Amino acid sequence: MTDSTLFRPFETHLGADDARALVRRAVAGGDDGELFLERRRSEALVFDDGRLKTASYDAAEGFGLRAVRDETTGYAHSTEISDRAIARAVDTVRLAIGDGGGALAPAPAATNRRLYTDRDPIADAAFAAKVDTLREIDAFARALDPRVVQVSATVAASIQEVVILRADGVPVTDQRPMARLNVSVIVERAGRRESGSSGGGGRAGLAMLLEPHHWQGVAREALRIALVNLEAVPAPAGMMDVALGPGWPGILLHEAVGHGLEGDFNRKGTSAFAGLMGQQVAAKGVTVLDDGTIPDRRGSITVDDEGTPSNRTVLIEDGILVGFMQDRQNARLMGVAPTGNGRRESHAHAPMPRMTNTYMLSGDAAPDDIVAELKDGIYAVGFGGGQVDITSGKFVFSCTEAYRVQNGKVGAPVKGATLIGDGPTSLRQIRAIGNDMALDPGIGNCGKAGQWVPVGVGQPTLLIGGLTVGGSA
Repeated sequence: MTDSTLFRPFETHLGADDARALVRRAVAGGDDGELFLERRRSEALVFDDGRLKTASYDAAEGFGLRAVRDETTGYAHSTEISDRAIARAVDTVRLAIGDGGGALAPAPAATNRRLYTDRDPIADAAFAAKVDTLREIDAFARALDPRVVQVSATVAASIQEVVILRADGVPVTDQRPMARLNVSVIVERAGRRESGSSGGGGRAGLAMLLEPHHWQGVAREALRIALVNLEAVPAPAGMMDVALGPGWPGILLHEAVGHGLEGDFNRKGTSAFAGLMGQQVAAKGVTVLDDGTIPDRRGSITVDDEGTPSNRTVLIEDGILVGFMQDRQNARLMGVAPTGNGRRESHAHAPMPRMTNTYMLSGDAAPDDIVAELKDGIYAVGFGGGQVDITSGKFVFSCTEAYRVQNGKVGAPVKGATLIGDGPTSLRQIRAIGNDMALDPGIGNCGKAGQWVPVGVGQPTLLIGGLTVGGSA
C-alpha cells in the first residue's frame, strides 16, 4: 500500500494531542488500557455450480477504548471515530474502574519487525481476473474426472489496519493482509455423492494463489479427497490406537490442548492444566509452541492487539508444562510477562489470551514406521469440526479423511469416524513422534467467547494410544 492509502486516523479523524489526552484520562488510576483504532476491508467471490454466485465487498472502521483495574475491565466502542465519540467512551470506561488507585503498567517494547507483505491483497488482482480464474478452476476441475458433478471455488482477501494508542502517547501500527483460495468438489457414482475440499492462504498477496500451478494443485487435491471418500466404508467403533498425519491434524492439538494453555483459563482455575506448571503433562519428547513470528503465516501478527510484539512461546517442553499464553491483564495478575497473545476479533471486542500458530515439534521417528506400529486402528489425516470442554479437556472431532489400519497395513478409507478423548490424557499417551512436522495450509479460524481470529496449527505424524473411535461399523 502507498502512504496515501494508509489508515492515518490522527490526520483524518482525530486531533493527535486531544486523543492522547483522552486516553490518559481514561486510564488514570487504572493498571492498563489503550485506544484501539481499526479500518478493515474485505472482498469475497464465490463461483458455484458454473456461475458467479456471490461477490461481496465490505469496509468498516471504528475504535475500542479500554481501561483496566485489577480484574475489572471497562470497554466502549463505536464505528464513529471522532474526538467527541471517544470522549463519551472515556466517561463509560471510567465507570468501571472508579477512582482507580492502580499503578499504570509500562507500555510494550517497540519493534520494527515486519512479518508480512505491505501490499493490499484486494488490489493484487483485478476483479475481472479473479472471476476469470474462478471460471477456469470450475472448468479444470470438471475436466479432471467425469464423476465430478459440482464445483465450488472461493477467493477471498482482506486487509486490517490497526493503530494502538496508549497513555505514553506513542502510536503502534500494523497492516495485516490476508488472502485465501479454496476449492470444493462433489463427485457421484451410482447415486452416491461425496465431497472433498482443499485450499489455504496466509498473510500475503493474492496473486500467487491465482497462478495456475497453484490452483490446479488445489483442485486436484480436492478431487482426490472426494474420490477417497467415494470408496470409504463405515468406520469402526471402539477403543483403539490412532495415527494422526502431519499438518492440519494439529487442529486437535489446538482445540484439545491449546485452549487449556491460555492464561485466563489457568488464572481462574478452569483449565485442565491449572496448577500443573513445572509438572509432566505429556509424554517425553512432546514439545508444544505457540509462535506468532513465522513470516506470512495465517496466525502470525507483528504485534498483538494490545501492541505487544508477537513471540515464540514454549508451552510444553519435553513433556513438562513450562508456559502459558498471556495477554497483558492476565500476565500482570499472574506475575509473569505478556507473551504477545492479546487478540481481539475487531474494535468492538476487548482483547483476551488467544493462540497464534500453535504446533508440536518433530521427533525422530519415520512416519512409515509409526503407521506400521498400528496393529488395529485408524490413520487420520484430515479433520472437520470438533467440540472441546476446556475444564475437563474432553474433545470430540470428526475425521474428513481417515483409513483403517490392521497389522501395520493401511487399508480402506473409512467414513463417519470421530475421535473421542481428553487432551491431557492424549498428551500422555503419545507413543511416537514423527520427523515430519508440517504447518497447515492456512485455513484455521479459532472461536472463543464469541470472537473469531485467524490461527495456524501444525504437528508431525503422531501415534496416540487408547483413543475412543466413534463409527458405525
